[in-house]
Amino acid sequence: MNFRIVFSNSGKNNGDSVEDELEMATVRHRPEALELLEAQSKFTKKELQILYRGFKNECPSGVVNEETFKEIYSQFFPQGDSTTYAHFLFNAFDTDHNGAVSFEDFIKGLSILLRGTVQEKLNWAFNLYDINKDGYITKEEMLDIMKAIYDMMGKCTYPVLKEDAPRQHVETFFQKMDKNKDGVVTIDEFIESCQKDENIMRSMQLFENVI
Repeated sequence: MNFRIVFSNSGKNNGDSVEDELEMATVRHRPEALELLEAQSKFTKKELQILYRGFKNECPSGVVNEETFKEIYSQFFPQGDSTTYAHFLFNAFDTDHNGAVSFEDFIKGLSILLRGTVQEKLNWAFNLYDINKDGYITKEEMLDIMKAIYDMMGKCTYPVLKEDAPRQHVETFFQKMDKNKDGVVTIDEFIESCQKDENIMRSMQLFENVI
């Protein structure tokens, strides 16, 4: 989900903070106090106010459902089909699995992706790839994510990718990650592999670029 457009309003005056606080109290979903979100994230109060203004602009009710999330996300990848990847991404942001992403959910995820440590980002990436949230990544799950990324990037990639590129990609990475060859990748195997292999780490950074 991309809210780059909201930063164009950053030059507004201090009166906006009062206005934002009042508006925050009137939406149907009332977010946590900015001070609390500031403590829980790596954003300043001013940055949170700007982000909230952009979030509220797109989602006046204070929460975003999956369909709206997909619509917003598709605007940034018109050359491909982002539907499936947006579905997986939505589930990663929807940490309490209630079918909606609140401003708090969005900020906590965005804080990790933009300003988190390598360990925090890898934990977040593992959660994204662990589609059924059972604590393991299977080859099928990794392939589903990889196919979704390739679909989203569209046919306009250069050089043009072969049809079986996602599967080849996954076969190579899964073989490296599944240290004990039990057919699944644990979070420890995932993090260790990513940190030790520069190629895997570069590939894992792809998900940051498509947020």
